[in-house]
Amino acid sequence: MRPESKKQGAGSLASRPIWIVGPRSLQNELLASLLAKKTGAWCGWGDSVSRALASGETPHGPGLFLFDCLGESADSWVDKVGPEEQPLVSPHMVAFFNVSRNLGIEARAIRSGVRGFFYVEDQPDHIRKGVRAILDGELWVSREIMSRCILEEKGKEKSFPKGTHGLTAREIEILSLLAIGSTNEDISEKLFISVNTVKTHIYNLFHKINVPNRLQAALWAAKNL
Repeated sequence: MRPESKKQGAGSLASRPIWIVGPRSLQNELLASLLAKKTGAWCGWGDSVSRALASGETPHGPGLFLFDCLGESADSWVDKVGPEEQPLVSPHMVAFFNVSRNLGIEARAIRSGVRGFFYVEDQPDHIRKGVRAILDGELWVSREIMSRCILEEKGKEKSFPKGTHGLTAREIEILSLLAIGSTNEDISEKLFISVNTVKTHIYNLFHKINVPNRLQAALWAAKNL
C-alpha cells in the first residue's frame, strides 16, 4: 500500500519536509499528522526511505528523516539504509525515535550525523519540541550524553589546530556555553541577547573554526579553550 502524507500550510516550518521511516504505518501516520499540525511542516511516511520520499510532493527546503528504532540497536543511520538510498538521505538531517535507553549508541550515531534521539517513553510534545529544535539547527541530545561524547572523543587524535581562530570575546563566551550543552534559548537568556543574535554568532564561529555542528564545536572548544 502506498504511503500517504499530511500537509499544513501555516507555520514557520511550512517549507521544511519531515519523512518518518519505519514499519509501523499506523503509528507513523499518527506521528506525521501530529507533527504537521503542531509544527506546520510537510510530513510524509513510509516503510523505507524510497517510499517515504514518494509519499507526496515534497517542499524544497532541507528536511529531517526520523527513523523508527523500536527493538533495534540503531548504531547509525548509515546502517539503516541501503547504499542506493544513502545519497537521498545525506543532504538532510537525521534523528532516531523509539530508541531504547542505556544502549550507549549515541556517540557513534552522532559521529555519523544523527542530530537527535527520541526515546520510547518520550511524550508527543517532547518530540514536537525536539523536531523544531533540530530543524532550527540544534542537536537534540541531553547534556549527559553530550558530555559523554566529548569525553570519549577527547582522547582520540583530532586535527584541531591550537588558537582561537579570530573568535571574538562574545563568540568564545557563546562557544563555552554551547560546549556544556546549552541551547540557543539558554544562551540567549544568560547573555541577554536575542535568539537570532545567538544563531548569528554560532554561524560565524562555526565558519571561523571550520566545524559543521555543535558537537564538533564542543570538541574543538575542549581542545582549544
